[in-house]
Amino acid sequence: MGKGSYKKLKGSQNFRQRLILATLSATPIIIKGIRANDMLPGLRLHEVSLLRLLEKISDDCVVKINETGTMVQYKPGILMGGRHLVHDCGESRAIGYFLEPLLVLGLFSKKPLSIRLKGITNDSNDPCVDTFRSTTLPLLKQFGVPSEGLELKIESRGAPPHGGGEVLLSIPNIQSLTAVTWIDEGMVKRIRGVTFSTRVSSQFENTIIHSARGIFNHLLPDVHIFTDHKAGPQAGNSPGYGISLVAETTSGCFISANTAVSYARAEDGGMEDEKGELMPPEDVGEQIASVLLQEIEQGGVVDTTHQGLLFLLCALCPQDVSKIRVGKLIPHGIEVLKLIRDFLGVKFVIKPDPSTGTVILKCVGSGLKNLSRKSS
Repeated sequence: MGKGSYKKLKGSQNFRQRLILATLSATPIIIKGIRANDMLPGLRLHEVSLLRLLEKISDDCVVKINETGTMVQYKPGILMGGRHLVHDCGESRAIGYFLEPLLVLGLFSKKPLSIRLKGITNDSNDPCVDTFRSTTLPLLKQFGVPSEGLELKIESRGAPPHGGGEVLLSIPNIQSLTAVTWIDEGMVKRIRGVTFSTRVSSQFENTIIHSARGIFNHLLPDVHIFTDHKAGPQAGNSPGYGISLVAETTSGCFISANTAVSYARAEDGGMEDEKGELMPPEDVGEQIASVLLQEIEQGGVVDTTHQGLLFLLCALCPQDVSKIRVGKLIPHGIEVLKLIRDFLGVKFVIKPDPSTGTVILKCVGSGLKNLSRKSS
């Protein structure tokens, strides 16, 4: 694509993936018609916040938004990384929404990235910060990312609608990823988890654990779920509770499920005066245990929430064959595959495996190298 020519896109879908791929492939993009026919047209607060975050971690990137917010012009700059950065993620989406772009872009920055993110740590829309710690970071290690300098520290919790949580994310920068052959999902050998509660009785956590274990104890003995009850300033500004579970298999796969219960935000149709009924903790425990078992039953080396990230990492590998197995392809995963084809020119060979009901994907990576990193 010639310099100065913008790739034209339409609509508000897959906003994060478009920005990640545009940045890594150094492709300027224009997105038009963002919720043009909605009652509230244009970009949402979290999308603007994500653009501001990209400006913080890169040098010379240009973002232009028109008056109604229905059109964005984005010209990627050089990913710089950097230490002691701070970003307020706002209250319209959880910190999990911002973590995935940071993880991928941080790896290809000039300097290692360490950033403090403020906002909502656990909600029911986005993967919670515990799942990132237990599942997403080990996923990066499969692709040769060193564990030194890769961590997520939860300093305080924040539940919707008013957040108040803080996490500290550190990501090393690398020269390039390594291609993977990762098709053996193994058998589940243990289940780990962590519950959290803020501004409610800590007894809620024990109830969640008791009901989740009631299901798992029939299946395997090695189940440990830890509690994390926060009080005072570390509990954020809103009451809430929830759980993040991860099943570890004999071949080193991590399958996760998480949920959180809290009062609705105003824009989700909730009332600001917080008088709704919350789901009882025993139901939360049973429900999340069932969700995790469904994820395990589907097969594949990652759960459905990590499908898009897995495809992206495979596409960014050196020009070598990566081969992976997933459960069933979800719509988001298919969209990511299309975007990878459009931006990086990487096509996946998709082959169903009828004997297990899973899907095997193969691709040759785009050979992305981190040219701005100083090689030692």
